[in-house]
Amino acid sequence: MLSYITLGVTDLDKSEAFYNELLAPLGAKTLVKMDRILFIGKSMQEPMLSLCIPFNEDAPNPGNGNMFAISPGSKEQAAELHARALSLGATCDGAPGQRIPDVFYGAYFKDRDGNKGVFSHFG
Repeated sequence: MLSYITLGVTDLDKSEAFYNELLAPLGAKTLVKMDRILFIGKSMQEPMLSLCIPFNEDAPNPGNGNMFAISPGSKEQAAELHARALSLGATCDGAPGQRIPDVFYGAYFKDRDGNKGVFSHFG
């Protein structure tokens, strides 16, 4: 159902480097790159993360309540990727931990543009 999500960024090259390094353990990489937008993922047939300089050239603004979630496959991988994000310059927005007993585990971060993400695991 999900094709891709787009995050507005201020520096496409720096954001590309951050997300490629962060998501490399999941097999993701830049698949398509144009002047102001790029797509990162495992293939064009799977959900992707898009990064872009906003079309209207105004500053990107992360929305209150907006967030993207990436499921790496386990609680351990979620915690590892959260630590990796922080080591690459992201800020912690919720330490890795069980949020709903036996249902949801989350590890929250914000990238350099303030976009909020979570590495999550259900089960």
